[in-house]
Parts: sequence; structure tokens; C-alpha cells
Amino acid sequence: MLNARMMSMIAVALIAGQLIIRGWLVATGNFYWDDLVLIARASSNPILSWEYLGHSHDGHFMPAAFLLSGVATWLAPVNWVAPALTLIVLQAIASIAVWRMIRVIAPAARAGALVALAFYLFSPMTVPAFAWWAAGLNTLPMQAALAWIVADAVGLARGDVDPARRRAVWIRSTVVFVVALAFFEKSLFILPIAFVAAVLANGSGRRSLTSTLRAGRELWASLAVITAIWTVVYFVTADPTAGNHSVEQTARLVWRSVNHAIVPSLVGGPWEWDRWTPSPPTGFPATWMIVAGWVVLAAVAGWAVTRARGAVPIVAFAALYAVAAQIPVMWNRSSPETALELAQHMRYLPDTALVFAIAIALLVGVRPTNARPTDAQPDRHAAEETSPTVLLLPAVGALAMVSALVSLVSFSASWRDNPTGDYLDAAVATLHDNADATLLDQSVPLEILQPVVYPDNQISRIFGRVDPRPVFGTSTDRLLVLDTAGNAVPGGVTQRRLVTAGKGSCARPEISGPSRLELDGPLFRWPWTVALSYCATRDGEIEMKLDGGRAVRVPVRSGLGSIYVRLDGGGDAISVRPVTAGLRLHTGAGRVGEAVEARFAGG
Repeated sequence: MLNARMMSMIAVALIAGQLIIRGWLVATGNFYWDDLVLIARASSNPILSWEYLGHSHDGHFMPAAFLLSGVATWLAPVNWVAPALTLIVLQAIASIAVWRMIRVIAPAARAGALVALAFYLFSPMTVPAFAWWAAGLNTLPMQAALAWIVADAVGLARGDVDPARRRAVWIRSTVVFVVALAFFEKSLFILPIAFVAAVLANGSGRRSLTSTLRAGRELWASLAVITAIWTVVYFVTADPTAGNHSVEQTARLVWRSVNHAIVPSLVGGPWEWDRWTPSPPTGFPATWMIVAGWVVLAAVAGWAVTRARGAVPIVAFAALYAVAAQIPVMWNRSSPETALELAQHMRYLPDTALVFAIAIALLVGVRPTNARPTDAQPDRHAAEETSPTVLLLPAVGALAMVSALVSLVSFSASWRDNPTGDYLDAAVATLHDNADATLLDQSVPLEILQPVVYPDNQISRIFGRVDPRPVFGTSTDRLLVLDTAGNAVPGGVTQRRLVTAGKGSCARPEISGPSRLELDGPLFRWPWTVALSYCATRDGEIEMKLDGGRAVRVPVRSGLGSIYVRLDGGGDAISVRPVTAGLRLHTGAGRVGEAVEARFAGG
């Protein structure tokens, strides 16, 4: 029979084992997609400005996550060490908070409490969001706060909190709640989860409901006020309903999430993870894992209902949350173009795993249906420890843990199939080596970030805090670009439009005042790169501009030369105006397009 000391030692070993495994996972990982968007914003805005902290990121309002990512970027720009350490520290805090919560919910449970902890620590549902820095900054603080507040709520509901400490407890939980909301608006779910958990931990029925409300009235009132205020702030600052949505597609995504992600995770699946860059890994559970997951779910529900008093609402609570929590996020992703495999990425499920852990703790903490009232006393763990069913739990849990580790190894192999880390390392080294050059802005490769996140896919934003580095300018006479590997190579300009040569000559320059260089067709508004040859009568500056864009001053040298200029705008001509007195200019043929490697620019 497990004693308290042995149980604590096992719990510490489980948490340490999880952190070692998670440490290996992040050590072999790197930045991905939204991580670079956070870096780009932190590199192009003051990290304490509201423009940065209050930015709506893909429908998320997350000032604390922005602040933490900004500090990491400021300390070590484009360096994975700081984000990796952040994830480990946040996971450690969350895991310790979950164990504290389980001990509060089920103080007399032994093996069952460890099963609840192990389920949370090693569930595949918590892995994808942990490995991805941007996702981890959202969900890990939410997990820690949820566990902490549930523990405080249950303690208040059961009267376990000393009256002299009640005020400190509910104020502390309120502060924790605000912090969690500042990281992730989904933390709004904490209030209903904590309330239901407290009611279920305090018994069932109307008496439990009213006593829970009364016992924790200060906590519920403060959390409700914060929830109302934060909901208003969220909808004012973010735009979560943007885009096309479909009820039918939402239903398909929710079902796919339940059947292909949540259910197989109950047996440690999926074992197969594949990715198609730039998408994140997608889990593909075998059919037998889906079937086994449903069997396990039915068996656990059946065992709970027949064994424990009040088990039906606990099981219903976990099942309802597993479905309901997926609806808002799947609604936001329910455009007709959304692939159903999105639901198999599993990055939206860490809080579901934690709610399942809460349900397990509640089930092992309630009185058996055949127990006398006196059996509800703390010494009832003796009956628990001798129950054949409960003795089987650690064995089943161990098998599920082994299966989950197989899943994690497969996920890690897929997660490492990511070109971002190698590109960033090479690019930073290249920028150091070419610190005396001037680079025009350009997009990172499509497999790193795609144009939908413009302008945060521009190298000037992602590498803005790297030091030393070249100046990111608007013009240069020697075009260098970063290739797909992050190395500096000679650049060229694609032929989106041709610039008509001037009618003069070097001996008789045609431009001495405002002029227009005609294009062979119109341009839509976009940041374009112009390649232009010229003859100038003296050193000086000219001004160039596309319709609807900002005028850019460009230095030119006496005699023959060429310039590459980054212009924002559109239209069918480039406006040119000498700025330096006495400067006259003849322009040759040129191009307008994208800056690319010279070998891809064409003739």
C-alpha cells in the first residue's frame, strides 16, 4: 500500500521525467510559423507599447504572451535557447500546480491520484501545443492557472481553508486568473470549469450547488467580474469572428477532433505523425487505436458509474467539455478551404487533457456506491488500495504512458522536419558577415512563412534586433539577397513589368525635373523592387515613387550606374525627380518585380 511519502516521491519522479522528456523535445525543436511573427513584431515595435502588447494576433488578445516573447527576443534575438527555457519553466509550473490540485481534490486517493497526474503529464493532447513556442505561451499559463484556481475553489467549497486565509486565497486566485487571461483569452473557461469542479468535489445535487456558491462567494464574484470585463476588452481589441464560417464545417471539425484526436489519445495515440511543410505535424491514428480509445472511454465511464456515487455528472462534465471547448476554435477555422486534418494537429487540446485529469481525480476521490457514510473519511484509501479494479489502474496507466512515449517520439521526428532553424542560423551568420552592406527588404522563403502574414514575413522585421547586421534600406547599388538556405547571394529582379528607357542619352540627359518612367503595363499595389540603369551628371539624390506609395530618396553617382529601389505602390509609371540642384539623369531600360536570387531573375 502506498503511503504519503512514497506517493510524493513517485509524483516528483513523474514530473521530473516529464520535464526531462519535454526538455529533449524542445532541445531538438526550433521556431515555427507564429513564433517568427512574434519575433517580427517584437523586433519592429517597442515591446512596452500598446501597439505591440495590444495587437490582435490571429484573433487572440495576449499582451502577456507578447511581453514574454518580446523580452526573449530582446535578450537573445532569433535564438531558440530562451524560448526553449521558457517552455520548460512554464511546463514545470503547470505540472506542479496540477499535482497540487489533484491532492486537494482527492486527498485520500493514492494510486488513482497518480493515474490522474500521469494522464496529464504524458497525454499526447498536451504535446503539440507545448513544442510550439507561440502556442505554449498561450496554453501553459492557462493550464497552470486552471489547476491553481480549481484547487482553491475546491478547498473553499469543502471548508478546508482557514477563515483567516479566505481573503488571501480568493484574491490570489483572482490575480492568477487575470494573469492567465493576459496570456490567452481561452482562460475565460477557467471560471465555469472551476465552479463545476468545486460543485462536483463537494457532492452533487442542489445542496452542493448552494453550499459551493456560499462558501466561495467572494471568489465567484471576483472571477465573474473579471470575466465580464475581459470579455468586453477581448471583443473590442480582437476580431475573432473575421473570415468565412460554416456550421456544417464546424461540426465536421469538432467530430474529427473528438474521433481522431481525443479518443485515440486515451490509449496514447496517435503513433504516426506526418507533416507537409509549412503545416505543423498531423496525427494519423490507426483504426484500432480509435476503436480501443472508445472501448477504454466506455469501460472507464461504466466502471465509474457503477463504482462511485455522483460519477454520472463527473463523466458528463468531462465529455461535455471535450466537445464544447472545440466549438469556438473550430468555428473560427471553419472556412470552406479548411482541411479536416486541422483537427488532428491536436494543439487545441491541452485544456481538455487537464479537464480529464480533473475528472479522474474527482472519480477516485468520491465515495464508492457500496460504502457506508463513515467510509467517506480520509482512511477510505485503504479500501481503494485493496480494490482489484484500482490495483489494475497503474498497470493500465503504465501501458498508456509507454504508448504515449511512442507517440511523442514520432511527433518529435515529424516536428524536426522543419527548415526554419537551419535557415535562421545561416541567415544570422550571414547578416553578421555582411554588416557593412545595405540590404533591401525581402520575404523569407515560403516554407518558412507565407505572404498571408505580411509584413511580418519580411527579413527586416524578423532580424530587426540582430546585431551586428546590415542596414535594411530602400535602395542599393549592389543587390544582395538571402537564398532559401539563408546565405547572401547576388540578387536580381523578376520581370513583372519593364521600365521604358528614356529618350535622351548620357550626353543629353532627359531628366532635369519631375518626370515619369513609363511601364509596359499596370501594377497592383504591393512592395515592388525596381532595377534601373542610369547616367548621372553628378553625385546626388533623386526621388522615386509609385502611385499611392511613399516617395523614396535614392543616391546616385556621377557617370554610369545602376540602382535597386524598394517602392510601395502601383500604377503604370514611376515618378522620378532630381533632388540635388544641377543633377540631370538619363535612364536606361529597367524592371519592376520581386528581388530574388540572380539565377532566378531571368535574362
